[in-house]
Amino acid sequence: MAEVKKTFKKKKKVKRSVKRGQAHVQATYNNTMITMCDQNGNVIAWSSAGRCGFKGPKKSTPYAAGVIVKDVVEKIRETGMQEVDVFVKGIGSGRESAVRALQANGLQVMSIQDVTPIPHNGCRSPKIRRV
Repeated sequence: MAEVKKTFKKKKKVKRSVKRGQAHVQATYNNTMITMCDQNGNVIAWSSAGRCGFKGPKKSTPYAAGVIVKDVVEKIRETGMQEVDVFVKGIGSGRESAVRALQANGLQVMSIQDVTPIPHNGCRSPKIRRV
C-alpha cells in the first residue's frame, strides 16, 4: 500500500490599509483591554494587560495601559492607521494613560468619547433585613 500525503494550502491574510479607525479602551478595576477597529467596527488588532504578561493587581495600572497600547500599535503598523476615534469604557486607572499613550505612539486622536454604561434606575434594591 502506498501512502498518500495530503497538503493543505493556508489562506493568505489580506492586508488592509486603514487610514482612520477606532480605539476601544475598556478599563476595569482588574484589567485593561484595547481593541483597534476600522470605521465599520471590524477588529484589526487587540491586546490586554494579561496578554502582555501582567498578573494580579498590576494589570489595572496606568503603566500596564501604556505597554498595552505599545503592543497594539506595533500590530497595526502595516495597516497604515494614522487617526483614531477613542471610545473609553469603564472606571479603571488605565483610562487616561491609554489615551495619552495612543498619542505618544504616533496616532492622532481625533475624538474621545466615554461610553461607560450608566444605569437609569438600575436593579431593584434588596429588601431591608429584619433581625
